Amino acid sequence: MSMYDKQPFIDVKGYESNHSWEGYKNILKEIEEKLDNTKKENKVIDIDFYPGVRAEEIRENIINKLNASNIIFTDDDIFYDNEYVTDKIKDFMTEDRVFGVMCNYNFIDFINTEKLKFVKEKIENNKGLTIVYGVCTNLLCKADIHIYCDLARWEIQQRYRNGEIPNWKHDNFKDDALVKFKRGYFFEWRIADKYKKELFESFDYILDTNLKNQPKMISGESFVEGLKETANRPFRVVPFFDPGVWGGQWMKEVCDLDRNMDNYAWCFDCVPEENSLLLKVGNVTAEIPSINVVFKHPKELLGEKVYSKFGEEFPIRFDFLDTMDGKNLSLQVHPLKEYAKDKFNMDYTQEESYYILDAKEDANVYLGLKTDANKEDFFSDLEKAQECICDFDAEKYVNKIPTKKHEHFLIPPGTIHCSGSDTMVLEVSSTPYIFTFKLWDWGRLGMDGKPRPIHIEHGKEVLQFNRDTNWTYENIVNNVVKVAEGDGWIEEKTGLHSLQFIETRRHWFTKEVEHDTKGNLNVINLIEGDQIIVESLENTFEPFIVNYAETFIVPASVGKYKISPYGNSEGKKVATLKAYVR
Repeated sequence: MSMYDKQPFIDVKGYESNHSWEGYKNILKEIEEKLDNTKKENKVIDIDFYPGVRAEEIRENIINKLNASNIIFTDDDIFYDNEYVTDKIKDFMTEDRVFGVMCNYNFIDFINTEKLKFVKEKIENNKGLTIVYGVCTNLLCKADIHIYCDLARWEIQQRYRNGEIPNWKHDNFKDDALVKFKRGYFFEWRIADKYKKELFESFDYILDTNLKNQPKMISGESFVEGLKETANRPFRVVPFFDPGVWGGQWMKEVCDLDRNMDNYAWCFDCVPEENSLLLKVGNVTAEIPSINVVFKHPKELLGEKVYSKFGEEFPIRFDFLDTMDGKNLSLQVHPLKEYAKDKFNMDYTQEESYYILDAKEDANVYLGLKTDANKEDFFSDLEKAQECICDFDAEKYVNKIPTKKHEHFLIPPGTIHCSGSDTMVLEVSSTPYIFTFKLWDWGRLGMDGKPRPIHIEHGKEVLQFNRDTNWTYENIVNNVVKVAEGDGWIEEKTGLHSLQFIETRRHWFTKEVEHDTKGNLNVINLIEGDQIIVESLENTFEPFIVNYAETFIVPASVGKYKISPYGNSEGKKVATLKAYVR
């Protein structure tokens, strides 16, 4: 029976039912009471949107029921038109279906100053209630009530896929989901995050808009307290699962997923940029983007040194790749750091590793080029295969390495790789996750029925041909070293390679093991055993229980803590894999 928790939450202590509301009827009642207590003739409500919020739902259930004499929709009333915005960002979007360049604009760069002046005067001269709603409402005036409507990036992507929403300041409802995601990733989310993170203390309410017509609202005070509590104790983010052309069956059983789905390929188990965080306030559990914790408490969460290197970005990613009874991943390579900066304006690149959580007897990993691989022949054969002139013989050029459970393969940028079928991979990597240059996809179509994007030209620029068979086996294949041991425990260094910034440590233990963040973010997965319990050595947080395959975050602020086998695992050997920034 699966014990994997798909809905982990933070219980925000000290905030009861008068700080949380569920359903539009209760939310509207709270807003009306707040308005009645505001003793002013000219009252203003800001209903601030993250791009992707269902505007019509908010209009129908809140705005149209508040009897406002002046209603401003910022997207239309203060910003330039869609064509202007699209033209201004065209150099960041590029002609590529997948890759753009990180945009360094702010919302203010797209505001028509004449429109803005007119709308401000309209608000000042209004004698009743003004409601300002849409993106970037706070620039217009100081509101009496400021509501921020938030949602997870994963939910935005689902709306892109099903054609429910276009990109912000666009009408591309029916566009390719990858193209919409590109505009979100390289443009919208960047400017929206820059705007949002400066305003956390000003929000009177946070409105969870993830589920259609099922809103949840919490007070701004409980929101801020929830972020503070999260940054000072172990916690998990809400995982999400997605099918894929190569997906497998392992996660259906271990994570208790819908058995009627054809497969599940990915699980983002710890990617705060994408995942959600659940805050339980009173009887209401609100879902917010977990990246909010990084924005509000970067030093407590990441530690001073990690913060100084990465800023308000969470640098470590844990996710699952399931090919059990599935197919090979695409043969791929990731950009070198300099290339990522030059081409995509990224400050760091996609560094990866495959930790094998499980594998069948015939499982394998493709990793590194064969010693006699010729660069010209390699890319010539790839191009011919892409043009359907012939198939590509991957094993002629790439090492196909047999693998088994608990082996660890390291993948520095520039190294060719892919997981083969019948493996369950815990991918321990740096956070950038879209910078995959697929070189060969085994001649198949994507889930949308279209050919998956191939980037041979990028591959030519970054693939390192000196990483041949000998180099691969000596440097990046299960390079495990025991570094310490004690009563009932062994600690091993499993990676990553010296070219990568992440360190990974595996602990095998039957008794408690002491850890210390030493001011550095820790990310941990239970890779063997049913359950463990995480406890503070200084009683600064409540005991935290973790189940098999769950990833959890230990903020830098936690300091000393211990992990012990728990429940059915007491007295048995269990194992964790911990990652941190070197």
